[in-house]
Amino acid sequence: MKNSEVADILYGIADMLEMQNIQFKPNAYRKAARSVEESSHDVNEIYQSKGKAGLKDKFSGVGNAISEKIEEFLTTGKLRYYEELKKKFPKHISELMEISSLGPKRIKLLHEKLKISNVKQLEAAARKHKIAKLATLGKKTEEEILKGIEMFKRGQERMFLGHALPIALEIENKIKKFKDVEASSICGSIRRRKETIGDIDILASSAKPDKVMSFFTKLPGVKRVLAKGSTKASVLLKNDLQIDLRVVESSSYGAALQYFTGSKEHNIAVRELAIRKKLKINEYGVYKGKKKIAGKTEKEVYKKLGMDYVEPELRENRGEIEASLKRKLPNIVSCNNIKGDFHAHTKFSDGSDSIEEMVAAAKKLGYEYIAITDHSKSLRVAHGLSEQKMLEHIKKIKVIDKKTKGIKVLAGSEIEILPNGELDYSDSLLKKFDIVVGAVHSRFKSSKEEMTSRILTALENPYIDILAHPTGRRIGKREPYEVDLKKVFEKAAKNKVYLEINSHPERTDLNDINAFEAKKHGCKFVIDTDAHSTSGLDYINLGVAIARRAWLTQKDIVNTSSAKQLSKLFKRIK
Repeated sequence: MKNSEVADILYGIADMLEMQNIQFKPNAYRKAARSVEESSHDVNEIYQSKGKAGLKDKFSGVGNAISEKIEEFLTTGKLRYYEELKKKFPKHISELMEISSLGPKRIKLLHEKLKISNVKQLEAAARKHKIAKLATLGKKTEEEILKGIEMFKRGQERMFLGHALPIALEIENKIKKFKDVEASSICGSIRRRKETIGDIDILASSAKPDKVMSFFTKLPGVKRVLAKGSTKASVLLKNDLQIDLRVVESSSYGAALQYFTGSKEHNIAVRELAIRKKLKINEYGVYKGKKKIAGKTEKEVYKKLGMDYVEPELRENRGEIEASLKRKLPNIVSCNNIKGDFHAHTKFSDGSDSIEEMVAAAKKLGYEYIAITDHSKSLRVAHGLSEQKMLEHIKKIKVIDKKTKGIKVLAGSEIEILPNGELDYSDSLLKKFDIVVGAVHSRFKSSKEEMTSRILTALENPYIDILAHPTGRRIGKREPYEVDLKKVFEKAAKNKVYLEINSHPERTDLNDINAFEAKKHGCKFVIDTDAHSTSGLDYINLGVAIARRAWLTQKDIVNTSSAKQLSKLFKRIK
């Protein structure tokens, strides 16, 4: 939880500095914030063991000044510099940064012209068309702001998996280590790896539930105890995320885990199956008459119903019951199957770390290969490389590949698909890449016909290997663009262009429903992180979760292949 708290403060500082028209510093704070946010290293543990030197070593972009600020927050729970900055702005102005179409400069303008300092005032002004009357904004911006407000409201109701999962795993781990806990697991929608979650549910088994309840309600980070009983408690964390804990006897742990994992639709189907078999199933066990015949583990619960074990990600009543009964459940992909990443950025475009650092991090993960795919020239906001600079970049990557043992380093680029469907580099340059990742980063408001034509044209290009984040969405910030996915899937399958499942928490694109459909059309996939720092490579688990929910197996995922097999899967890799 400390990582997200530190990152939020650093992002806040960056935004407020930008609103004051201060140059350079905002980007420095954002770079440090992203590194802390994406890292698998606990910022507090690093500081406790290695001090400020550890912070600078583990988190890119964290230098002397920022490490001192992190130290102050970790040791005192506050940061004076941050508090002083906040005094210069209205109390709720940070809310406005969550609205798509708004940045620091627009927020400053709206505050100066219309005295807007929170989302409620923003919505009221937009509804009365006051924003449309501002010369530099206008009607179109006002409409986009209203859409952004609706997305913000939905985001307040549910939390994204990428943000909730690390918190859930941290709390689960603390509970699991408590001496009176026999077993523990997250359950509910987060165990099924749903895209968004309402709250976090955790289950534990113990012979001393009262002691577990007391331990749970006193955990660091708990802001308020909402309820506390003999076997169930609910708490609210400092970030306003609710966590519910249930404690059961070990003889019922498996039945309770199955029941509280859900989904509701899956459980109803399982219960109906039990009735047909003249059995009864609930959170305490499986019963034949009054006799309990299963309940200790999930596997024995499913077995008593004549079913193979159903992985949590599949429990959505999408055919998994029938497949389980017929012994036809797929052996879905796992993180252990992933051999490399085809989409990663370095500081040569908009990343935080060097090629060498990204390669070392990938090697540490046990990968056999990594593709360095910095942005192409047209994406200026991401410091895309000119053709000459990209040629030099390719040469550098090739040199690093030759001198690095134990991992293959591929030269690639995330290349902008231009409005007419052409790729952003000349054919003479495209043929020099090992990997070409095509992506749309502009004109998101194009009509469905225009966007479909744009992408289909790109898929005809002989040099494109992967279509990145195919719907272009940014969760909570930008809706998917309008596109005929059926035609895209058909064309990608026909031309053997792989579809990306982008693991970045703000994208998770394709989602599970679209990936499931794409497989029906014969598409193959890559699971990439779109990492912009060494820490970002850890996001792979979110992409794998999508693939698992989409019923995808190793055979469907290209980067479950070994480095030796790549030459058979990509046109230009030797």
